Amino acid sequence: MIKTYLYNHDENLMYHDIDLLEKDDLLSNPNNLLWIDMYNCTEYELNYIGNIFDFHPLALEDCLQQSPRAKVDEYDDYHFFVFHAIRYDEDATEDEITSIELDVFLGSNYIVTIHTVPLAAVGTIARVCRSSVRYMEHGAEHLLYNIVDTIVDESFPILESIGERIDDVEDNIFVYHGTEVTEEILALKQTLILIRKVLIPQRNIFSNIRGRYSFFIQDDNVPYFLDLADHLNSLLDTVNTYRDLINSAFETYHSVISGRTSEIITILTVISIIMMPLTVITGFFGMNVLIPGQSYPHIVWVILLSMLGLAAGMLLYFRHRKWI
Repeated sequence: MIKTYLYNHDENLMYHDIDLLEKDDLLSNPNNLLWIDMYNCTEYELNYIGNIFDFHPLALEDCLQQSPRAKVDEYDDYHFFVFHAIRYDEDATEDEITSIELDVFLGSNYIVTIHTVPLAAVGTIARVCRSSVRYMEHGAEHLLYNIVDTIVDESFPILESIGERIDDVEDNIFVYHGTEVTEEILALKQTLILIRKVLIPQRNIFSNIRGRYSFFIQDDNVPYFLDLADHLNSLLDTVNTYRDLINSAFETYHSVISGRTSEIITILTVISIIMMPLTVITGFFGMNVLIPGQSYPHIVWVILLSMLGLAAGMLLYFRHRKWI
């Protein structure tokens, strides 16, 4: 499916579903902007758009395959981007975090977006562009910023939900002792790892270690992309904080389980030690031979009281040594 949005600068109007064969005439004015959004497109449709704009075959091939990380490739008169949006489903049986790829061709006065499944961020921008020029009147770079910024903003509620889950885990560490807590901790650790794998490459697109961009940005749009990079840094800081919290929670849970196990072993050891001499006494007097004192009528009570006294004495000794 191919959707087209054209901003006519001279008329300050938006047009939709235009004839792409008139692309050269429509883009003859450098202030015009053409946005082509391709959703779940076929290989034929992709090659059709690629022939119109003379896109490189390698870039088109990347659109047909899943790229594992975000990137930007520079060509003669356009840039090719790969972004990833995060989709979160806490009730999923397998992967609660999945990434949705968004491929973007960015030219001087056109932009082509390609995605296989619906993207809420793209849909939000498209709905505005049907009736307003505010996203397209500032050029292709500004439209790219709005699309990516909307994708990034959708990640904040996801991290808030994950933060609430981490709080619940921290509260349940001292209450529940079972596989549920361990599975929840491991699921959160895996989720945070996948989010970092999505966010770090995207952050690197907009700001590298020297503070320069991976592609040319007009001066008017620099503040917007600085704000976008700041949002990505904020997300990564939050993810790193959550990662430290969940690691700390796992260590605490492991310590609680180890302490509880040690306590159980201590109790069982005390019981075993107490029972060992009692077992010797009962075994000795249970032999089928003549034993001194067995003719005494109250010998059973004497033996029983002696055994109870021995057990009580051992318990007092263990308590005195603070072993129990």
